[in-house]
Amino acid sequence: MTASPVTPLDATRAWVETFVVGLEVCPFAGREVARDSIRYTEVDASDPAAALMRLMEECWHLDECAETETTLLVLSEGLADFDDYLDALGMAEALLVEQGYEGVYQLASFHPDYQFDGEAEDAPRNYTNRSPWPMWHLIREAGLERALAHYPDPEAIPERNAALMEAKGRERLAASLAALRGAAS
Repeated sequence: MTASPVTPLDATRAWVETFVVGLEVCPFAGREVARDSIRYTEVDASDPAAALMRLMEECWHLDECAETETTLLVLSEGLADFDDYLDALGMAEALLVEQGYEGVYQLASFHPDYQFDGEAEDAPRNYTNRSPWPMWHLIREAGLERALAHYPDPEAIPERNAALMEAKGRERLAASLAALRGAAS
């Protein structure tokens, strides 16, 4: 008997549980996983207009559904190239502003080839924002502000994560991400 194929959404859920929560990369994610308040949505981004429409639909969903704290839009097609992804991210951020969602929702960005400006491509720090699939993380600003208000020294999170990624090492991080991605291919 063969195992059923793993989907991009399954790989993303596994990444959230094992990497984001398991390593406490986001100290607030564990609560949302436990509450089952994360919405996972697969989006074919090969048509940018359709992908942006899906982003708006997720904003509307969050407007209407208080039980959903955050949405991960998994961009399964069309944005494998990081530069193309950044272009689409810019359009998505502009759309949120244009539609009056600035200060209501924000986008966090994740991509298999994520590279911080000024960082080497193979720097372990990049893995804080590397995911099995390109992704837009739609976050409620009010929820984020509440979480940050109860977290000691939130400004230290990025440096703590950078040190954690260095300690894990690029090879180990790359292998873990490849395993998640490979399981969904």
